[in-house]
Amino acid sequence: MVKNTTKKNKSRAIFKILIQIIVILAAKLAGMSTNLQDWKKYLIIFWSLFSIPFLVMILLFILLSSGKLGYVPTFEDLENPKNNLASEVYSADGVLLGKFYLENRTYVNFDELSTNLVNALIATEDIRFHRHSGVDARGTARVFVRSILLGQNTGGGSTITQQLAKNLYPRDTTYYRWKFRRTLKLGVSKFKEWNTAAKLERNYTKNEIIVMYLNTIPYGHNTYGIKSASKVFFDTSPDSLSVEQSAVLVGLLKAPTRYSPVKNPERSLFRRNIVLGQMRKYDFLSDEEFDSLLVAPIGLNYRVQDHNVGLATYLRQHLDKIMRKKYPERKNYFLYSQFQKDSIEWMVNPLFGWAHKNPKPDGSPYNIYRDGLRIYTTIDSKYQQFAEEAVQEHLSGFLQDEFFKEKERSRTAPYSKDVEPEQVQSMINRSMRNSVRYRRLRNAGISMDSIKRVFNTTIDMTVFTWHGERDTLLSPMDSIIHYKYYLRAAMMAMDPKTGYVRAYVGGPNFKYFKYDHISMGGRQAGSTFKPFLYTLAMQEGYTPCYKVPNVPQTFMDQDSTWTPRSGSKRYEGRMVTLKWGLANSVNNISAWLIKQFPPQTIVDDVIKKMGVKSFIMPVNSLIFGTSDVSLYEMVGAYSTYANKGVYIEPIFVTRIEDKNGNVLTTFQPKQSEAISENTAYLMLSLLKGVVDRGTATRRIRHVYELTSEMGGKTGTTQNHSDGWYMGLTPNLVGGVWVGGDDRSIHFDNMSLGQGASMALPIYGLFMQKVYSDSTRGVLVTDAFEKPPNFNLVIDCPEDIAGAVNTSDVELWEEDFQRP
Repeated sequence: MVKNTTKKNKSRAIFKILIQIIVILAAKLAGMSTNLQDWKKYLIIFWSLFSIPFLVMILLFILLSSGKLGYVPTFEDLENPKNNLASEVYSADGVLLGKFYLENRTYVNFDELSTNLVNALIATEDIRFHRHSGVDARGTARVFVRSILLGQNTGGGSTITQQLAKNLYPRDTTYYRWKFRRTLKLGVSKFKEWNTAAKLERNYTKNEIIVMYLNTIPYGHNTYGIKSASKVFFDTSPDSLSVEQSAVLVGLLKAPTRYSPVKNPERSLFRRNIVLGQMRKYDFLSDEEFDSLLVAPIGLNYRVQDHNVGLATYLRQHLDKIMRKKYPERKNYFLYSQFQKDSIEWMVNPLFGWAHKNPKPDGSPYNIYRDGLRIYTTIDSKYQQFAEEAVQEHLSGFLQDEFFKEKERSRTAPYSKDVEPEQVQSMINRSMRNSVRYRRLRNAGISMDSIKRVFNTTIDMTVFTWHGERDTLLSPMDSIIHYKYYLRAAMMAMDPKTGYVRAYVGGPNFKYFKYDHISMGGRQAGSTFKPFLYTLAMQEGYTPCYKVPNVPQTFMDQDSTWTPRSGSKRYEGRMVTLKWGLANSVNNISAWLIKQFPPQTIVDDVIKKMGVKSFIMPVNSLIFGTSDVSLYEMVGAYSTYANKGVYIEPIFVTRIEDKNGNVLTTFQPKQSEAISENTAYLMLSLLKGVVDRGTATRRIRHVYELTSEMGGKTGTTQNHSDGWYMGLTPNLVGGVWVGGDDRSIHFDNMSLGQGASMALPIYGLFMQKVYSDSTRGVLVTDAFEKPPNFNLVIDCPEDIAGAVNTSDVELWEEDFQRP
C-alpha cells in the first residue's frame, strides 16, 4: 500500500514538473517574464484554457439531456426505433405478391445475413467495429488532424453505430448562410450522434447494431434495407448474397445514385472493386479470390419494385382501398347510394376499414404504408399467373387485332357505327373531364379555353400497346382516344368450397388501365343471368327434361307490348326441353319461364340469396341481364351451384400479422344455404349442357380440348357491348368479362361481339394452364358429387338430335332486344 502511494506521488510530481516546464517554455517563446509570481499567473491561464473543452463538453451534455439543443432519443426511443416499414402481401402458397410502402423496407434478422455481406461492411465502413463502444477515438482523431487541420481527404470517421444513429434520427437540414453557424450546427449534430451511438452500444449487441444498420440504410431506386436491395438488384435474399454481390451493395452506401449499378455501372464496378480491396486488405479474401473476383462482371438482375408491377396488382389496389376506408359519413359522399353501400360494408365486412377498426396498442390506426404488416391473401400465385397470361394472350393475340381491323375505316371509331359523330365527341369530352389532368387544371383555377389548349397541345409521352410501351408525340386528347381503342377484360376464379379467391385480374394492364372491372363497378350480365330463372324453376319442381313450346312470348308494358326476339327460327314452334333452351340460350324459353314466376320472386328467392347485392330491377327483362352487376358477385353466385346450394362469400384475405409476426386478425367467409342440394345438382346438369351441347361446345371441347366435367354459360348484352363467360368445375369456378371503356365501344358484328368469342377464350386458355399443373388440386378427373338418393332424370333422350352436335357450327349467343 505504501509502495503504491509513493508511485502515485512520484507521478504527480513528474506531471507537475512537466506542466511547469511547458508553461515556462511557452512564456519564453512569447517573450514574457518567468519570475515566480508571473509563472503562477501563466499556470492559472494554462489550466483555464486546458479546462475549457471539458467544461464545454459538460455543458453540452447538460443542454442535450435537458433538450435545449433539440431532440435526442431516450433509451425508450432506442428500444423501439421508428422506421417506415413496407407492408407485404403474400399469396396462399407463400409468394410475395407485392408491397405497400412509402419506403421499400422490410426487416431481416442477423441470422438471415450472408457472412460475405457482414465482412464487406466491416472491412469498408468500420474495421474497428468490434473494438470500440460506438465512437472510434482513433478514427475521430485521424479525421480531425488529417482532414480538418491538414486539409487532406481521408474519408469519414463515423463508425457503423454513428451512421446508424444518423439514419435513425436524421440531422436538422436547415441551411444557414453564416459559415460559423453551419459549423456550430454540424458540431452539435456530431455530438448528438456520439451520444446516441453510445446509447445504442449499451442497448444492443454488435450483431443487432449491424442488422439494424443494414435494415435502415437507403440503397437508391426507392429501396431501403438489405432485404429489399437484395431482391431489387440481384433477385435474391440477404442470406444468399455472394462476395461480389455483397461488395456492390456495400459500395452503394457511400453514394446510392453515383454508384448505382443501374444508372452508373462503370462507377459501380469501380466502387465494388474498392470494397473487394478492403476485404483483401483485412484478410477476408485471399489474393487468389481477390484476383478472380476483380474481373467478374456485376451480374445485375434488376427487378423494378413498384406498385404497378408484379402479380395481382388489381387485387393489391383493392386491398389498399378497402383496408384504409374510414367510417362512412354522409357529408363525404355525393351519392347517397354509395354512402349506403359503404355503410353496410363497414358493418358486415371486417376487411372494410380494417386499419381504423383495429387500432394499435397506442390507440392510433394502422398505416399499411408504414407499419410493416403482413397480409396473407387467398390467391394462388400460379393460378394468378395463369389468369393474367390468359387475358393478355387473348386480347393481344387475336381479339384486339380484329377490333382494330373492324374500326379501320369507321368515321366514329373506336365507337360503334350506330353512334353519331356528335355523340362521339361528347363522350370523349366527358372522358377528358374525368381525367386527373383536367381536375388538376380546374383546381388550379385554369380557364376552360386554356384547358382545351393544354389538351390539344402535342407533348412527349409513353403510351401502352400490346407490343410494348411506345414513346411518341401525342396531345392529351389524342391519348384519350388512343386508349379508347383498347378492349378491357377482367377475370376472377375462386374455390367454391372455401370461398377463397384464387385469381383476380381486374384489367388488361394495371399501369395504364387502373379501373378494376371486378369490384369498382358493374356491367350488364346478359344471358349469364338466365340460370337464376332456371334455378327457381328447378326449385319449384321443374326438371331439365321438362318440355315447353319454343314460340315467341309477348308481354304487356303499360300501354304497349314487346316481344323478346330469338336469333334463330330453325326450331321455332317445336316442343323443347328446358335443358336445350338454356344450352342454346334461347330467349323464347326464358320468356316462357318468366311468365310462370313474378320477377320479384326471382330477385328475392334466388338472386339475393346467391350473393348478388347490386340493385336488380324486378321487371320481366331482368333474366336477360339488363341490370348492372359486378364480376365478383357473379362468380360468387355461380359458386353456389358447385357448393351443393350453399352460397359462400368470396374472400381475399385469411389473416393479417404485425411486423413481429403476431396475428392481428383472421378472416372466415360467410356462408348460407341459398338453394337445396338437389336444385344445385339439377342446375349443374343444365350448365353442363351449355358446354356439352350448347353455345360453349365448339370452343371448350374442340378448340381448347377441355375434356373434364364442367358447366358454363355464355352471355352477351344489348348491341354486344359486353361479353361474359361463367365456367364451373367441382373445385374451381371462374368468370370473365370483356368489353369497351364505354358501352358504345364494341364490335359491330355478332360473330366477334358475342360472349363465346370475347370472353370464353380467356377461360379456355386459363383452364388449359390449370390442368397442366396437377400439383394445385384441380384435376381433369374431378367430378361433381351427386346428392344422396337423387333419382331425377337429367339426360334428355328426346332432345333435338344434332342441333349442336358438330364442331364446325358456330352458335351465336342471342341477345335481348326490344322491337
